[in-house]
Amino acid sequence: MFKMIKQHHPNLQHTKGSFFGFMLLPTSLFALSIILLLAFNGFSVFYIYLPGYLKSSPEPIRLLPENLSGEKTVTKLVSSVMYAVKEENPSVVSKTHLVQKPNVSMVPRPKQGRLARQIHRTLGGSGTKTKGVFASKVKAFFQNSKCKSRFFMTWISSIEALSDRELLAIESVFKSHPKACLVIVSNSLNSKKGNAVLKPFRDLGFKLIAVHPDFDYIFKNTFAETWFNRLKKGSVDPGEVSLGQNLSNLLRLALLYKYGGVYIDTDVLVLKRFDRLRNVISAQSIDPGTKNWSRLNNAVLIFDEHHPLLFKFIQEFALTFDGNRWGHNGPYLVSRVVARVTGRPGFNFTVLPPSAFYPVDWTRIRSLFQGPRNGSHSNWLNVKLRQIRRQSYAIHLWNRQSKKVEVEEGSIIDHIISDCCIFCNSSKSSFKVQK
Repeated sequence: MFKMIKQHHPNLQHTKGSFFGFMLLPTSLFALSIILLLAFNGFSVFYIYLPGYLKSSPEPIRLLPENLSGEKTVTKLVSSVMYAVKEENPSVVSKTHLVQKPNVSMVPRPKQGRLARQIHRTLGGSGTKTKGVFASKVKAFFQNSKCKSRFFMTWISSIEALSDRELLAIESVFKSHPKACLVIVSNSLNSKKGNAVLKPFRDLGFKLIAVHPDFDYIFKNTFAETWFNRLKKGSVDPGEVSLGQNLSNLLRLALLYKYGGVYIDTDVLVLKRFDRLRNVISAQSIDPGTKNWSRLNNAVLIFDEHHPLLFKFIQEFALTFDGNRWGHNGPYLVSRVVARVTGRPGFNFTVLPPSAFYPVDWTRIRSLFQGPRNGSHSNWLNVKLRQIRRQSYAIHLWNRQSKKVEVEEGSIIDHIISDCCIFCNSSKSSFKVQK
């Protein structure tokens, strides 16, 4: 039967040969097809889409070296935007959490018109007309006055805002340091009205001047110079906290860095001479558990010119400025820096206890304005007054909390006014002593 099929189908043999020929193709060709199939499947499984914004290279990190006399070279890692140092103990940040440069256009900034008005209102007469005046006036004042000590104050508010309380602070400086020189950096006091206010001191032979601030000169060759230039260009948001207050925080540091001496706030009453104090800052509060300071304050500063701690204060201000957090650029700033540099070589300063300048915290300052209520209260007032007179060089009145509080007769403040006043009748009447 098979022969019959071959006879009737002569092409069968050819077909059979073709079929076996196909089946006998080289095994390498078959293996190649398998490899191509696997490659295709693998590509479809492991393909990753890269979005466009990741194609560009990341922002390079810059190294900011810090070189101070007596210190080893410290290299600090910073991004292209200056970082802020956390006030409390910062947690360790992994290198994988480095933050890329933010989109500056998305950062909210104040309207340029409002910003320009705020800066102009605060800076007042410190423009091009005053260039060179500050430097020459202060230099001549120090050279001609033969100062035993140098004191600085700042007053960036209006002349109308100056009260007899601030004038009592000036009295206290000369009552304890009659041979001192006092420079008041102020636009409003360097005027006809200001001269009239300060004339009674000059008539008694006390050496003091009021002078327009030349910020460009005072900040020159410090970190404050760059920060201030950015502020004038509108690149720094002054924030909600008074720009004048923050400029005062910076100005006191730069003045002492350039000239050396004593800075005091206008709500500080000097009680005794500072002759034995050099390169000091005082604690505002003490941790009751550890007995170490928990916060410092910048209302009184006594430093030599070009002191490295002042350099670090100014640097911290410029790099971490925040105009929306009260105290961040003042008391909290000096606390942060001192905590970091304590124990490092190249710094020579002393942290005084709170009793030196802040014998009473701001939360309890009103108690010093109260007269005796009864026998036990009178005894407490006498003990506290003797303690302040014995231990304190000055007392901070914390005007934000006490400026509307009247002084009662027999109170601690009543006695302190008598200790440090020069124009005593007017000084007591200005505090409205209640009998």
